[in-house]
Amino acid sequence: MNIVLGRFQPLHNGHITILEHALARGDTTIAIGSAQLGHEENNPWTGEERKQMLQAWLGNRTAEIVLIDDINDPPNWVEHAKKVHGEGVLVTSDEATAELYRTDGFEVDFVELHDRERLEGWRIRQTLTMLSTVGDDEALREVMAKMLPDAVIEWLIEYDGIYRLSQIAGQRPYTG
Repeated sequence: MNIVLGRFQPLHNGHITILEHALARGDTTIAIGSAQLGHEENNPWTGEERKQMLQAWLGNRTAEIVLIDDINDPPNWVEHAKKVHGEGVLVTSDEATAELYRTDGFEVDFVELHDRERLEGWRIRQTLTMLSTVGDDEALREVMAKMLPDAVIEWLIEYDGIYRLSQIAGQRPYTG
């Protein structure tokens, strides 16, 4: 069993590289971390919404998707997460996560990412926040296509996921 762990805030093309690699290896469990969080700046979408994005992207492909609440305790994270995602090979591009799992005895398949800086979740969320003022869905699709898979773009448009970012950003106090 392959295990891909991420927050998927949102599911983006960097995640897709890792997920495609894991799916090509065989049975895959996709573990959504920080599942209890949502509707906040760094975690705008709920665990269930992120699961919907993944399901939209998967289409007819099969993978188990599980939700894991964060415990904010890295030394005990793997033991906590293992109860939900089970045993297997961790497929990741994050060195810190790889080391955490290796220390706990997991085999790790490390996937090198290209263009990692452009495909960081916080950058994508900031870009989407700026795009929240654009009222033209075709223009949104064109800009987002460089960062997100089509199924996620359509999900964000259909469920006003981009608008949520503007609302969250608007709630931040001015710090001058």
